[in-house]
Amino acid sequence: MKKILLIDDEENFTKLVKSNLEGTGRYEVKTENSGSRGFAAAKDFKPDLILLDVMMPEIDGGEVCYQLENDEETMNIPVVFLTAAVDRQEVEKNRGIIGGRSFIAKPVSLEKLVDFIEKNIRGRVSQ
Repeated sequence: MKKILLIDDEENFTKLVKSNLEGTGRYEVKTENSGSRGFAAAKDFKPDLILLDVMMPEIDGGEVCYQLENDEETMNIPVVFLTAAVDRQEVEKNRGIIGGRSFIAKPVSLEKLVDFIEKNIRGRVSQ
């Protein structure tokens, strides 16, 4: 099973996504509802992919991503921003890449989320 770390401050959202992804039988999902604890969770869990909200209190997703990219243990883990900060049309127009980063617009169907996860895990650099 692939390991997914979901960092989002909306606890109900993380519970729903975790339940849906684990329900496929393909993923082990760990959730973190604080950006400030997201980096430590990534180092501890060693996920195959991180789904990261952009707008969070304390430390936003951009700062968490910066920490991940600048640490030898986490720098090769793909990060996908999962956010309501951009709309679906903008993401689709740019084929899921905005500012050189992978983005998924909330809300997203389970089917589209799984497809996006699989595409981003396949492109992972081996550690």
